Amino acid sequence: MNVILFGGTGMLGRGVLRECLRDDTVTAVLSVGRTPLGVSHPKLRERIQDDPSDLSAPDLDLASYDACFFCLGVSAVGMKEQDYRRITHDLTLAAARPLGAANPRLTFAYVSGEGTDSTEQSRSMWARVKGETENDLLQLPFQAYMFRPGLVQPVRGVPSKTLLYRAAYLVTAPLFPLLRRVAPNLVTTTEALGRAMINVARPGADVRTRILRPQDINRLAQSPPDQR
Repeated sequence: MNVILFGGTGMLGRGVLRECLRDDTVTAVLSVGRTPLGVSHPKLRERIQDDPSDLSAPDLDLASYDACFFCLGVSAVGMKEQDYRRITHDLTLAAARPLGAANPRLTFAYVSGEGTDSTEQSRSMWARVKGETENDLLQLPFQAYMFRPGLVQPVRGVPSKTLLYRAAYLVTAPLFPLLRRVAPNLVTTTEALGRAMINVARPGADVRTRILRPQDINRLAQSPPDQR
C-alpha cells in the first residue's frame, strides 16, 4: 500500500512511521508536515510546507494513496477554543476531504483521544472538538477509523518531542509492565499503534468498530506472520 502520513515528527506519528518503514506491504510513504523528519529511507518521501492540509499541488496524485495515517495534533492546554478547533478540526478536515474525493476506497486512520465526546456536548472543550472532528470524518466517503489510544508507552527508541513528557515517560517506564497486567484495556504502545493502523488498511481486516480503544488497537496490532 501507499501511505500518506501527517504528524510524523510527533511521538505517535514517529511510531507509526517506524512501523510503515519496517513493513514490506507498505511500498511508499509520503510524509507531509512543517518540519523535516530527520529520517532517510528508500521508500520515504517528505513534503515540507507551512500548511500541511494544502493538498492542491498538481504533482500530488492523491488517488494513488491507499491509506492516510493522520497523527497531527496539539495539546489543548492554554488554548482558546477557536484556535484549538482551527488546528484539530479544520486542518484535519481540509486534508481529509480532497483525499476522500480522490479515492473513496482510501482508509483514513485518525489519532483522536480517550475521553472524546461523540455527542459534542461535553463541558470539556477538547472533547467536544475531537468529537465533532470524529463525526465529520465518519461522514466522508472513505473508510475512517478513530484511534483513541489512551495511555501510550513509547518503545523502540521513539521519543516524545516534549522535554516534560520525555521526563515523565522515563520516570513512569517501570510502571508500564504492571499497568499492562492490571489494566490491559487502558495501555498500548507506539509500536502497537503503528501496526494496528497498517492492519486496518489491509483488505479483509477484522475491524469490529470504527472507534478503536487500547484493547482494539492491541488486538489489531497482532496479525498472522504470513500477513506481515
